[in-house]
Amino acid sequence: MKAVSLAAERAAVINALKPIVPMLASMAGPHLEVVLHDVSKPENSVIAIANGHISGRTVGSSVLAGPQNDKGFAAATRIKSPDGAVHSLVEDYVTVTADGRELRSASAIFRDAGGEPFATLCLNADLTGFQMAQGWLTRMLKPIVQQAAAPEAPPPEGQMDTLMQEIISQAVGPGGSADKLTREEKIQAVGAMQRRGLFIVKGGVERAAAALRVSRFTIYNYMDQLRRRE
Repeated sequence: MKAVSLAAERAAVINALKPIVPMLASMAGPHLEVVLHDVSKPENSVIAIANGHISGRTVGSSVLAGPQNDKGFAAATRIKSPDGAVHSLVEDYVTVTADGRELRSASAIFRDAGGEPFATLCLNADLTGFQMAQGWLTRMLKPIVQQAAAPEAPPPEGQMDTLMQEIISQAVGPGGSADKLTREEKIQAVGAMQRRGLFIVKGGVERAAAALRVSRFTIYNYMDQLRRRE
């Protein structure tokens, strides 16, 4: 069997990796940059890229144009794999773009039969949008602390008199006179005043009695009759 040259081996692997770049990007969406490098050509190492807007790179970009703190390329610069493996993986590390955004990255380093690195497949996830969404959700889902409402000040004395007179007038009916009211109508008027809370206010019973031209005792008697009807 004819031996395969290292160059042919490298070309075969790179050609097999190229369609993986758009496939991964199509599944992960616009927040994941997928980059395939030919590390033997550092001046224009990028040979395939998807979602290059994340780092600002295109096909033909230099290795120096990539994110900072790239552990994947640090591993790829080793001539021999430390454990003798042909390929190796650098998982879940942080890189930084030129404009300061943090990316979550991972790299697969491919080596030929001689153990020399020749290609890397890198993933760089931009979490900026997710972090903003997380911050928004945290604020929206934060328990709402109800501030104790300040106790309402009682109405001024003059305003209280006006409110009491308004309740009595509405209960007595048009004209505000009790002269023509029947006994039953007076009982119903007392019921209306009671529902509005007139009788829990100091002086309410006395003012109702004066308006209906009856005694305080009669007002209490009317309220007792209303209770028995319930």
